Amino acid sequence: MSAGQLAALIAAVSFAALACVSVVVLIKLGRLLSSAKRLMTDYSGRADLLLDRAQAAVDRTNEQLARTDSITASMDQVTANMAELSGHVSALTGLARAMSAAVSTPLTGLAALVYGVRRATIVRRSVQAAALADQQRRRAAGTADDVTRVAITDGAGPAPAVQPVRAELAGPR
Repeated sequence: MSAGQLAALIAAVSFAALACVSVVVLIKLGRLLSSAKRLMTDYSGRADLLLDRAQAAVDRTNEQLARTDSITASMDQVTANMAELSGHVSALTGLARAMSAAVSTPLTGLAALVYGVRRATIVRRSVQAAALADQQRRRAAGTADDVTRVAITDGAGPAPAVQPVRAELAGPR
């Protein structure tokens, strides 16, 4: 074997080894590309599902915004109605105050009159009851004579049994 043949043999073996390594690299590259294709297909399917969900959320949001707009419009109407009602109430307030004053003044006077008559009746009855009790006490005791009666009622003042009742007329102190 000559040097040329040996060089050719080395070149042929190197070429064969290089070809084998290239085949192995190409096979691994093919597997890598097929895995990448499967991964992209899965991601594409998931992305479609994700986009569908996002679109559904956007649609629901738009529906809620439409409802909110209608509620806001109805609230504007309610606000306008409340403002109108407030104006009516303000207009009627003066009339109500005047009617209240016109009705309450005579009723207050009537209530004071009834209270006074009632109080006077109670006081008069208590004075009469005290005088009657005093008279019955004197009869029961039998010690009262005409001179004692004159001395008690001769103008020097009311009878002693009547004084506490008259003090009640003055009211609480």
